[in-house]
Amino acid sequence: MAISGIGSNYNNVYGSTYTAQKNETVKKTGELSEAEEMELFKKEFYAEIDKIPKDRTIANVAINISEEAFKNMKADPKYREQMLSVIRRDMTGSVAPAPDCSMVITVGATAKDYRADSWSVNNDSEFYARSQNSFYKKTSVKRDRQKELLEEYLEKRMQVKRQQQEMLNEKIAKQEQERSRLAKAWSSKQQMSVVSNAYDANVMMETVLSKNREFNG
Repeated sequence: MAISGIGSNYNNVYGSTYTAQKNETVKKTGELSEAEEMELFKKEFYAEIDKIPKDRTIANVAINISEEAFKNMKADPKYREQMLSVIRRDMTGSVAPAPDCSMVITVGATAKDYRADSWSVNNDSEFYARSQNSFYKKTSVKRDRQKELLEEYLEKRMQVKRQQQEMLNEKIAKQEQERSRLAKAWSSKQQMSVVSNAYDANVMMETVLSKNREFNG
């Protein structure tokens, strides 16, 4: 089954350059800080995990590793090898009878904290919820139906929002046109009123002057 690596470039970018980075850092500073040593240890551990072939029955796999687990594995090489061994066992083992399963592996501070959970990809909400911040994660190219339905729903909701926005914009445009029409009509009415008043005043003035002329004549 084809695999798309969510974080699969981690090994290509970091794992293969682990030794070079360490040598370069040591050359420049003479030593590594505790944080730098831990970061390089994590990169090396990731590279080891990425080498493990995944059984064909496992569609998706995620590995959650606590900070306490990393500290203990770094301090105890035997514990590190033990965890790699059980991870390899679970990733390469069949999870039949389900043909396509998702697996979440949890590595804790001690061997007792280790666990591997798996379920059918047809009910994968648990996998996506528990693998959001996983140290290591790979999923199959095949997308589960639930994810497709979610994406379809989100797309339809976006279409509805776009349609609602377009209708709102159209309504606002019509309101602006009506307001502009009413403003022009009001302005025209005011102008007509001014002209009418001026005309009436002029007629009245002419009448008064005419009467005055008759009286004085």
